[in-house]
Order: sequence, then C-alpha cells, then structure tokens
Amino acid sequence: MTALRLGTRRSALATTQSGWVADRLRAAGHDVEIVEITTEGDVSGELLTAIGGTGVFAAAIRRALLDGRIDVAVHSLKDLPTTPEPGLVVAAVPVREDSRDVLVARDGLTLGELPTGSVVGTGSPRRTAQLAALGLGLDIRPIRGNVDTRIGFVTSGKLDAVVLARAGLSRLDRLDEATEVIDPIQVLPAPGQGALAVECQADRADVVAAVSVLDDADTRACVLAERSLL
Repeated sequence: MTALRLGTRRSALATTQSGWVADRLRAAGHDVEIVEITTEGDVSGELLTAIGGTGVFAAAIRRALLDGRIDVAVHSLKDLPTTPEPGLVVAAVPVREDSRDVLVARDGLTLGELPTGSVVGTGSPRRTAQLAALGLGLDIRPIRGNVDTRIGFVTSGKLDAVVLARAGLSRLDRLDEATEVIDPIQVLPAPGQGALAVECQADRADVVAAVSVLDDADTRACVLAERSLL
C-alpha cells in the first residue's frame, strides 16, 4: 500500500490530533502523508448555529474522502453528524481524552467565584443553556475562534472567562491555563467529547484494516451510547 493520505483541518488542535494518529499509524508500519483541508467552519466568521452547526467542520473533509483525494480523515468525534455518511465508515475510535469541560478565567477564578454579571464566552448552545441553568447571574456571550483566540479574549480583558473542552487544552499542552475542571453535574460534556473519529471509505478494506488497529473498544462503546441519545 502506498502512503496513507491523512486529511485534517488546518487549526493547531486539528493538526495536533492528526499528528497523534499519524504517529501511531507510522508506528504500525505505514507511511503517512498529512493533507490539510480548509472547511467552511474555518473561514466563516458566523456563529456555528448560523452555518449548520459543528457538522460544517466535517463536510469538506468527507468530500475529500469520497472524491479519493485523501485516504483517511481525522475528526473530533463530537463534530460528526449522527447520521452516517453513505460510503464512509469510522474505522477507529482511539482511546479517549478526559471528556469534561474547563473554565479559563481571569485571576484564576472558578465558576462559583465569578462575580454576578461576569461575561463568559462559549460557542456551544449546550454550554450556554447549562451555564444559564446554574443561576449564577453570568452574562453568557457566543464566541467563535480557535483555542488561542478564545483564551485571548480572557487575557485581553474582553471576557472574564471562557468554557472549553479539557481535551483540546490537554492535546495542545495548555492545561495549566485552565482555572477549573467543571464537574459534569454542573455542565454535562457534549456526546463524544474528547474522542477522535478516524474515517475512511467503507470499500477500502486495506485502509480499514490499517486504521482499525487504533480502535479502542471501550471508547467506541461509550461514544456510541452517548450519541444514541441525540
């Protein structure tokens, strides 16, 4: 088999995640070429709810798979629509990172320590609803951008805090910037959060076999159960 062309978004987090997968495929004896793909979600400044939700991140990469421009795609599993894409298969769900959310706040504050009226940013309607339900009197604002941009809103003083996935900070080696790991009793993480999905064409038995060595049965069972509720 020739080198596996592995497609990924261009963000620092996406390329870090894809690099992790590529390293493990190489360790299994496969040559891997990283192919960076720009998605609508990366170039549009609109809120995700206005352009189709997190599925916009996967759409361009899936088109590249179906067109044969890449052999393997790496997604944040929570960004994949729950409806299967005809012709494609998730050949591996590797071992999952911690699925919880974290707070990155000014002055090292936790959720309970933020004063009433503090401005908290999140790009997720799920997080928005749960934060509001806590009754802490927070001013919750919708935001867009990568991890750097979102944390920058706090360090620049534009926001008092942001809520992010712990897994992203961990993969970028930036966990020390989190001021609190949020208890799921307060804010339940998104289904599949912290997990990756490695996808390929269903009829490429050679690629499916190469990728399937990365699959973790326990993680796959957990995320399938979570996504079945959607």
